[in-house]
Amino acid sequence: MKRSLLAMLCVLVLCVMPVLAQAQPVYPTKPVRMIVPFPPGGGNDLLARLIGQKLSEMWGQSVIVDNKPGGNTIVGTEALARATPDGYTLMLTSSSHVIIPSFLNLPFDAIKSFSPVTTVSLSELVLAVNPEVPASNLQQLIALAKAKPDQLNFASGGSGNPNHLAGEMFKTMTGTRMVHVPYKGGGPALADAVAGQIPLVLNAMPAVIPHVKAGRLKALAVTSPQRHPLLPAVQTFQEAGVKDFVAFQWYGVLAPAGTPAEIVNLLNREINKALALPDVKERFVSVTLDITPGTPADFLKLLEAEDRRWKEVVKDVAIRLD
Repeated sequence: MKRSLLAMLCVLVLCVMPVLAQAQPVYPTKPVRMIVPFPPGGGNDLLARLIGQKLSEMWGQSVIVDNKPGGNTIVGTEALARATPDGYTLMLTSSSHVIIPSFLNLPFDAIKSFSPVTTVSLSELVLAVNPEVPASNLQQLIALAKAKPDQLNFASGGSGNPNHLAGEMFKTMTGTRMVHVPYKGGGPALADAVAGQIPLVLNAMPAVIPHVKAGRLKALAVTSPQRHPLLPAVQTFQEAGVKDFVAFQWYGVLAPAGTPAEIVNLLNREINKALALPDVKERFVSVTLDITPGTPADFLKLLEAEDRRWKEVVKDVAIRLD
């Protein structure tokens, strides 16, 4: 009797094991592609390669960074929208993802065509001026701009990016008239501000801080709700009287719409685990970026809020893309 019962149990286990194996698919079983809709060398590329390297080490599978610049990020983003939603094609994108649709009719929807995985980082913007500009704080700059309408130029890394739109929002909220000068990247814009070719620049904090520390630029205000620990003497826009002014550059990971929830949640856990590693934290600190992990639902809320915010700014100001 005991032998018969034992034999029956063995048969049952052998029957159940294949079912259990099928119910627990292994991911990933092949290389994962991480699209970056920008050229190599920028912030998106840096973060994609850092996260990709850590995921490769954790999974024992390659994470291949695929730079697909072009069309104001449209080329790379459309490639993700058309990819098979199986978790093997991802994209590390940034604020431009929800700004570009305000200007152009696109073959995808910035929200509905994608599955948010996680936010990665947020970076405040800094308004800085050449040392020769006779303004030591934001209120003095506003007074100068009002005294000289259309005579002060401000630089950004290109029409339609967060830096440009933050500048337009600043003009609207302060009643000032300044002329936007778009550059092909934040680096050239900063270089001309340092050289005195243009008086004013709005840019992400990691790029501005070295010039401020070296005395090549004066930081007048940061766009965060609170003062930043790396620039503790610099006021926020709100402290300087520009009520409700908050802007930032964000980075996050997307998958194609329809990616199974279990894979999205697994990716969320694994990427957040990578972001918590000590050497990754150290790398973020070295480039003055804040790590901001969250849930897929958190990222969706951010995308929707940013979409609403920048659509309002674009609607209020006549802007065209270069």
